[in-house]
Amino acid sequence: MEEFILNLKKQILQALNLEKITMEDIDTDARLFEGLGPDSIDVLDLNILLEKNYGLKIHAAEKGKKLLCYVRTMAEYININKK
Repeated sequence: MEEFILNLKKQILQALNLEKITMEDIDTDARLFEGLGPDSIDVLDLNILLEKNYGLKIHAAEKGKKLLCYVRTMAEYININKK
C-alpha cells in the first residue's frame, strides 16, 4: 500500500502542477487541502485524475470532499473501487 501511496502522491503533484512541493512534503494522513491549499480547479483536477487513471467518478460534492481530504483516504477508495 505504501508504494501505491507514493505513486498517488506523484500523480497528485503532476495533476495539480505543484512544482515547489515534493512527495515528502505531502503527509499521507494530514488534510490535503490545508497542506496544499487547492482551489475548486484543483479539486476538479483530482477528480479527473481518479477518472482517467482509475475509472472512478465522484458525483456527490460531500462525498468528494471526504474522499479527497487525505491521500490515504483516496488510496483506500481507489483500492476498493478501481475497475
